[in-house]
Amino acid sequence: MGERFGQNAPCCDREIKDAVCVHTDKVYDSCKDKDCIEDARVFLTAAGQEIIDCAVNVKCRKAEIIWVFPDVEPVPFNRGYYTVDLKFFFKITLDAYLGVGKPTQVEGLASFDKKVILFGSEGSAKVFESRYSYDSFDEQLWKKTNMPKAVVEVVDPLCLGAKVVDIHDKMCCCSDDIDFSTIPECVCKIFDGNLVMGGEKKRVFVSIGLFSIVKIERNVQLLIPAYDFCIPQKECVASTDDSPCELFEKIQFPFDEFFPPEREDCRFDEMRDYRHGCCE
Repeated sequence: MGERFGQNAPCCDREIKDAVCVHTDKVYDSCKDKDCIEDARVFLTAAGQEIIDCAVNVKCRKAEIIWVFPDVEPVPFNRGYYTVDLKFFFKITLDAYLGVGKPTQVEGLASFDKKVILFGSEGSAKVFESRYSYDSFDEQLWKKTNMPKAVVEVVDPLCLGAKVVDIHDKMCCCSDDIDFSTIPECVCKIFDGNLVMGGEKKRVFVSIGLFSIVKIERNVQLLIPAYDFCIPQKECVASTDDSPCELFEKIQFPFDEFFPPEREDCRFDEMRDYRHGCCE
């Protein structure tokens, strides 16, 4: 171990001083997925719906993640496995074309439900921890169980398409409505007005591409090698009274903005002792 983590290691010039126990989150299972969400209905505010009712065409300009709500439940008769129910909320920005001329921009809400099954191991211990509150008793969450937690990583989805459909079209008859009372308040506050359902003449459906990673984690104690405390080596730079032009002169020319870099080559001289063939 001394050769790998000691002075001969390429990324460290100090030997291990001690082995320390840390309390951290360990990933027990994870999965990545690529979902094509086709014809998801977009719910609009009253002002946005009036514009869509007069629109002849729509274009999906942008789709953003507002929030993802995960819920973890054990799988019956399959010990150690858990279902993760995910509820995605998207903010959809649309260009509504009312005729010849500049489009009008409207925003709406779309949602998507997803379920995955992952391994999270078992634990029957109850976990107690103090929550300090000033001038009051520490809160103890005595009903807390040793359930794993779900972590979702997601990037803003890709807009694949959008269409406006008349309410009398047969496609609208098969669309799923949403119970607005189940939408969290933090999601509703994103929009300028209240979302409406009913009384519309036209509806908007979008297709978006979603990339996500779902993980099951547990709090564990791990024994790891310790080299030293992380003591900052760089001095803090305070603000100065230099002129704007003097500050500008200190900024390096942004070559990468003009010439986008190609795929990075591996630095085999630095990584040789750890990973061979990292460009594969």
